[in-house]
Amino acid sequence: MKVIVTLLSGLLIVILTSVSVYAQSQPFFKAGFAEKDITPDIGMEQPGNYGKSYHRSFHDPCKVRAVVFDDGKKRVALVGLDLLFITRDIVKETRAEIQKRCGIAPDAIMMSASHNHSGGPIGMGEPGDYDKASPLVKDLVNNKSIVSDPGYIQYLKKQIVEAVVFADAQRVDAKLAVGIGHEDKVSFNRRQKMKNGLTYSHAGVGNPDIIDYAGPIDPDVGTIGVWDLSGNLLGVVVNFANHNTTNPGGISANWVGSMENVIRGATGNAALPVVFMQGACGDITQVDNFAKYANPSSEEWREIVGGRIGAEVFKTLLLIRRGAGRDIPLDSRSRVWNIQRRVPSAAKVKRSLDLVQQGPEKAGATEWTFAKEILMLDAMLKSHPAAEVEVQTIQVGPAVFVSNPAEYFVQYALDIKKASKFPFTFVVELANGCVGYVPTEEAMGPHGGGYETRLTSYSNLEVSAGRQFANTGIQLANEMSPGVTPTPPPPPPFKAPWSYGNVAPELN
Repeated sequence: MKVIVTLLSGLLIVILTSVSVYAQSQPFFKAGFAEKDITPDIGMEQPGNYGKSYHRSFHDPCKVRAVVFDDGKKRVALVGLDLLFITRDIVKETRAEIQKRCGIAPDAIMMSASHNHSGGPIGMGEPGDYDKASPLVKDLVNNKSIVSDPGYIQYLKKQIVEAVVFADAQRVDAKLAVGIGHEDKVSFNRRQKMKNGLTYSHAGVGNPDIIDYAGPIDPDVGTIGVWDLSGNLLGVVVNFANHNTTNPGGISANWVGSMENVIRGATGNAALPVVFMQGACGDITQVDNFAKYANPSSEEWREIVGGRIGAEVFKTLLLIRRGAGRDIPLDSRSRVWNIQRRVPSAAKVKRSLDLVQQGPEKAGATEWTFAKEILMLDAMLKSHPAAEVEVQTIQVGPAVFVSNPAEYFVQYALDIKKASKFPFTFVVELANGCVGYVPTEEAMGPHGGGYETRLTSYSNLEVSAGRQFANTGIQLANEMSPGVTPTPPPPPPFKAPWSYGNVAPELN
């Protein structure tokens, strides 16, 4: 009897061991994509400037696009929004609801706005920013600046949650490939070094005082393709640095919509999800201040920018190798802290009050606008002298996404990529909140200047903020270990040259 029990026990151990080995050898990597509509209504406010503007027509839809990855141990989500920016309050609320609905941890969800200037009505302030403000400032905030539409914000939050929850429900066994394309013909640094020793933003084509561009661009077209195990393309993730400001007229996803159309057309999948995560483009746009020809129309510009980036994504998909299973580990890190805001001098506040009281007709539209912003910032500082910021890293196999909540200068992204140990590092701006423009230390120095360095209620963090974001992103990324980058098999051992071709020239 003991012999039988021993044999059965041994057989059970063998079976369990075999099951364990089999389970470990099986691929476990799943992915699911989804998109939901976030198109505003005609008549809603159009963000992207410091004053009131309204949507009068429709061009193409705005969307929230999401992908959820699962390696059997952890799930992460990337969320791209056709939106000017996303506020910290919205991020916190939607992350909490997503966790409640499907269990994905908040620090594993990255939300990035495309900086779409043709999207839905979202204001620059957070709840409570102006509770202590004077009646004059409250009037400037509510009646002279873009404000969030409460109904639209509720709809936006609902659609973000639904997109991630649905993407999670769509998960299937998948293969993944990561690559980087190159596109350097549609993006330009919009800051120029001037003969007077300063730096201007958009100094103007033909300006004889321009010396050179004041900074670089980032031509990397970060590309992730995801296929099911039958070889069907499930979706694509794209990272590229360029202001989303081609503005074809009316409500639109801007050039991101054109990029999506090109990728869908090239792949033959008219419903292919394309999740766009905006790169560091605080000083990068489609406008070349050294242009030799007149700019194209807005519609054509949308097609050119989106078309070239979409074509580069497709070219990259054709070359990169696909990996599956346990070679695609997932991980995430997040750090949240407060950064102090820059404080306008008492003299600047007083002068701004005088200008605002004069009105834009007498003070001048530009002077009045930025005087308004100083008064709003001065009021905001009474409630929120510091801004809560988050830097997050999400690993997908050999790639890492490194986020910041700013319109981030591209030089910082290049620094992060250089210091990252990942073979594919994708820097994502306007993610998980918004703190406005964050220039380099050089741009804030004696030879700096330009629009991005103006002090406003939108852009006001202390000068060291950009370096803090970069150092934190590098640290968090390098705490993780890259997954394997799939490569083709090596060539077979050499045997002999091609018999058709191993001859000297035959002249007769």
